[in-house]
Order: sequence, then C-alpha cells, then structure tokens
Amino acid sequence: MARRLAASAPAAEGRSGVLKIVAALAVVLAAQALLALCLVSAQQLLVPRNMPFGVTGPPSPVVAAVASRAGLDLTSYPNESAVMDAANQGELYGAYLSEGSSDTLVVVPAKSFFAQTELEPAFLAAAHKLGRPVTVQEVAPLTSEDPIGAVTSLLLLPLLIGGYLAAVLVFKAAHGVAAAPWRAAILIGYALVGALLTDLIAGPGIGAYSSSHFWPLLPCFWLITSAVALAAAAVQALVGKLGTLLVAMLFIVIGGPPAGGLGTYLLPVYWRNIGVLLPPQSAVTLVNHVLYFDGNDISTPLVVLFLYAAAGTAVIAWFGRIRPAGRANTAGGPEPQTPPGDAPSTPGRRRAVIGMLVALGICAVMQSLFATTYMSAGHAPKASNLPFGVVGSSPVLAAAEKNISLKVTQYPNEAAAKTAMDEARVYGALVSSGGTNTLIVVPSLSDLAPLDLAVRFEEAARATGQKVKVRQYAPHPLAAKDPFGLVQALMLVPLLIGGYMSSTLLMAATGRAAGRWRAAQLAGFAVISGLVIDLIVCYWLEGFPSSKFWIVWPICSLIVAVVAFVAAILQKLLGPIGTLVTIVAMILLGNPSSGGASGVPYLPAFWRDLGPYLPPRNGYILLHHTIYFDGHGTSQALINLLIYLGVAAAVLIVLDLRRTEAKVPTDATEAAAVSVPIGAVP
Repeated sequence: MARRLAASAPAAEGRSGVLKIVAALAVVLAAQALLALCLVSAQQLLVPRNMPFGVTGPPSPVVAAVASRAGLDLTSYPNESAVMDAANQGELYGAYLSEGSSDTLVVVPAKSFFAQTELEPAFLAAAHKLGRPVTVQEVAPLTSEDPIGAVTSLLLLPLLIGGYLAAVLVFKAAHGVAAAPWRAAILIGYALVGALLTDLIAGPGIGAYSSSHFWPLLPCFWLITSAVALAAAAVQALVGKLGTLLVAMLFIVIGGPPAGGLGTYLLPVYWRNIGVLLPPQSAVTLVNHVLYFDGNDISTPLVVLFLYAAAGTAVIAWFGRIRPAGRANTAGGPEPQTPPGDAPSTPGRRRAVIGMLVALGICAVMQSLFATTYMSAGHAPKASNLPFGVVGSSPVLAAAEKNISLKVTQYPNEAAAKTAMDEARVYGALVSSGGTNTLIVVPSLSDLAPLDLAVRFEEAARATGQKVKVRQYAPHPLAAKDPFGLVQALMLVPLLIGGYMSSTLLMAATGRAAGRWRAAQLAGFAVISGLVIDLIVCYWLEGFPSSKFWIVWPICSLIVAVVAFVAAILQKLLGPIGTLVTIVAMILLGNPSSGGASGVPYLPAFWRDLGPYLPPRNGYILLHHTIYFDGHGTSQALINLLIYLGVAAAVLIVLDLRRTEAKVPTDATEAAAVSVPIGAVP
C-alpha cells in the first residue's frame, strides 16, 4: 500500500502540473483574443457616426446631400459668430455656412484629422456637383509638431501605463496589502512624478507640443495618472490579486481602444458609449481641449477623472483606516498595538522602503520609455525617400519634391509603374503624357501616403500652372471594413503580447523559467493562438479578405512563436527580469519601428534603421504584404523571422535540457496582470 501511494504521488503531481500549464495558457489565449477583438473592432472602420456638425443660414442642398450619407448630427446656429464660437470651443467637428452666392466649409483639424479627411472631400465634391462656390476655413489647426493629431493618443499611453503599473508594483512591494493607509498618498505622489516626467519628455524633450503648454498640461497628466492608480488600488482592495487583472482589462484592454484619440465620433456607437464610462476617453478629451481649445468644454472629463480619483481614495481609506478602527471599537477596546518586541526592526523597515522605491523607480523608467519611444516615432510622420515612380517628365515633379522627400524611379510606361505597385515597390507614380498629369496612389500600401502625395502634387500643380488628376490603384482592394488599412497594425499588437505573455505565465505556473518541454508547449500555443486571432479578425470582424485566411494563420503563429521563444530564453537567463527586457525589445522598440499602417518611409531615421533587426517590423511586412500584395516584398522579412525562430528554438532546447534550474517565485495572477496591458496601444 505504501509503495502504491508513493508511486501515485508523482503521477498526481504531474497531472497537477499539466493542469496548471493548460490553465495558464488558456488565460493568455483569452486575454489575447479579447485584446484583438477590442482593438480591431473599435478602430478598423473610422467613419463619422452622429458626428456634431454645425450649420447656419438658409437650408443648403450641399449639406443635405452630404448629411444623408455621412453620419452627421446637424445643429443649427443663429449666425456665423455662434457657430464659430462652438467650433473654437471644440464642440463641433465642422460647420457649413450658407451665405448668399457662396458658402464656407469650416473644418476643425484639431478635433479629428481623420474626420477632416472624410468631411472636406465630401462637401467639396457635393458643392462642385451642385454648382455652389465654397471656400474652406480652418479652425484650431494642427501644429507642425502634430500634423495628424496623433500627440493626444501618444500621451495617453504612458499616463495609463504609469498609473496602472504604480498600483501593481506598490501592491507587490507591500506584499499584497492593498489597503494600507499610506497607499493613496504614495500613489498620488508618484502620479506627480510620472506626470512631470511625461511632460518633460514629450514637451521640451521631444517637442511634440509647444513649451507654452507645459504647465497647463502638467495638472492634467497628474490627474489622469492619479485617477488610474487610485482606482486600480481601490479595486485591489476590494477584490485582491485578481483586482489588478480586472483593472488591466477595464482601463487598458477595454478602455484604451475607445479612448477616441483619432476622433470620438468616428468610433462605433457602442464603443463610444463604453468609453464614456472609463478614464481613457475622458483623458483624451481633457488633453486635446487643453492643447487646442484653450481648455474649453472640459467640465465633463474633469468630473469623471476626479470621481475615479476620489472613489479610489475613499475605498483605500475605508480599508486602511476606517474599517480597522471600527473593528477595534466593536471589540470593546482600542486597536491592538504591536508589542515592542514584535515591531519591525529598523533594517526591516529600511528594506521595505528600499523595495518601494525600487518598485516606483521601475515604474518611472517604464513610463518614461513609453513616453519617449512612441512619441518620438509617431508624433510627426514625415516622408523620407518615399519610393515613387515616374512615367514621362513634368515640371510638377520637381515642384513637388521641394515639399516631400521622394526616391524616384523612372518607368517606361504606366503598365511598368503598376507592376512596381503590384509588388509593393513604390507608393505611387506620376504619369505624364500629352500635357496631362495623372498621380496614381496606392491606398493599400499606406494610410498616409495617398493623402500626402495628393496634397503635395496638387500644390505643385497650382504652382507650375499645371493640372493633375489623382487616381487610386490597388492590386487587391482594401477590405470594406478596413478602408484605411489599419487592421494588420492593430492585430500585430495582440500577437506580440500573446508571445511573451505565454512564456511569462508558463514560468509563473511551473515556478521555473524553463522546462524539458517548454519549447514544444510554446510552439503548440503559437499554433492555436495564431488560429484564434485569424478567426476573430478574418471571419468575425471581416478585417481582411477570407481568401487569405489559410495563409495568414501560419504567419500569425510564426510571429507568436518567435516572440515566445525569445522571451523564454531571456527569462531563463535573467529570470522574471527577462519579461521586462522582452517588453522593451518587442513593444517599446520593435512596435514603434514597425512602420505600421503609415509605412516605413514615414519613420524618423533611428526607427527606420532599427526596425529590420527586430521581429515586429518583419512580422508586419510579412502579414500585410501577403494579404494585399500576394507575398511580394516579403522574402527578407520571412528569412529574418525564420532565423529568429530557428536560433531561438535551438538555444531554448539546449537551455531546457540543463538539469539544474532555480525556481522562480512568480505569482500567476500578478504575471498576467502586468503582461496583458503593457502593449495595448490605445
């Protein structure tokens, strides 16, 4: 009997270990699927939906023609002064003034750059068709430091991550005591430090906004970070360790995508309504209106953020002071005091303080890195050596090159130029023949280049007294539910996160940074993970053509496997710190250098040169070019990823075969909570 029991013990332990591994990977898969669903569904189809738009003067057939199909919510104003006041206060995305023989279209780029690109062409086309002269007037124009209005979204990321990580790491440093009475003061103090760092980096450091906005934005940043940190700590007090994961899901995974950095009224209505209830959307509105609308119309976001901060502080105070005191009084005596002999020693207190400072130091470093990397890579995209084709000769080209950096290739005819477009070698071409100029742009290759090229060449045509006709061309048209070509950049994020999160939670579940079957476990997860993301984006959200489903699956799995193997190696060599190193390499350096939907030519030089050496850019190019360009231009990306995979797999197998392995004291809930949101770009 004793022998039977002894023999059954290892088997039971083995079954328990398998269940832990399966449960850990199931958590990763669920978080990854939720993130993909939220990111893509919120941002894949950015079109006006009940968008506030002002009108004044007699009813205009131009407005009627556009409003019937553009999703506008029209508000009539008594005169031009009233409608301009509303636009200047950030209440409107645009307005149309009917004035006798001519009309005026008012656009508000600072409210939403993408909304302007939708509204302006629609109104100008309708006015031209109806024979109405119209002029365009800008209100609250964007600055040269923020030409597409990306700064607000880029600021949100470090503020959210900083507040969230502060709550998580202070919770860990305090050994899971989420309601200590000093918690609120520490988090509010850190929020000020984090806000100051973000403001210094983004403003004077990178120059994403003028120095005159430094002081007005500082209290806004402080409030946003405090609201997130205090609310997170309050949920930890109410729920315990699972509270950290709950806050990550609510504030970052679910709350980040509907923040509305590109325009709240471009979001699906249900996402806009969800966003109203959570801090990120209020944070975006607050920062945007302070930057561009002199702080007008910020009452609602201030109230929402203050309520989150106040509620968080109240819960922390209740659990930290009021409830313990109440329990002591109910017991009929003063609160029990710790006997002098049992009081923590001075070295113990010193270690606790040092641990707290180290935790907040890590948080400050991560917040600073998020503020630096994403802002420097994306706040002011400007083309550099943009590959461009030319057929024939025209003075328009030379005039355009004064305002946009092109890498020009001459082609003998239009067919040859289109072949180059089919193979993703050029972003557009100017075809000049018989005194006519036709600019051909490729919307499936970049969301920004077609508009940029059209604006520059139309300006050049006017300067040279020429005319230019703009025409779109795409080897495979963009999916109907992805008109700007954003989906591949969005789905890359959950693929990267799923990769390092799978390795992190396996480490937490097994208590070891490696194991004999670790490589096989990660490879199996990558296959399933790639399939799930492919199913969600392709069939559920219709983010790319279903004909590409089968070829996209192995690409998704390859990206997940590469990141997972690299993370596992770093965790084996460095322990839990390996997870942070992976995040820095893949999310803080790799994702900003991928080029994304705008394209590599729009990256600053540092990010353009760094990208080829990291998996994210190679993964994006392989994914995007396979879907829309029949795999042209993917050889180098595929080779790089396969080298990563082969070398990492070999190293991981060798490391896993080593018999000596130190245990890693990592909590699975904590690992999941830190890993899930860290790359969820709002």
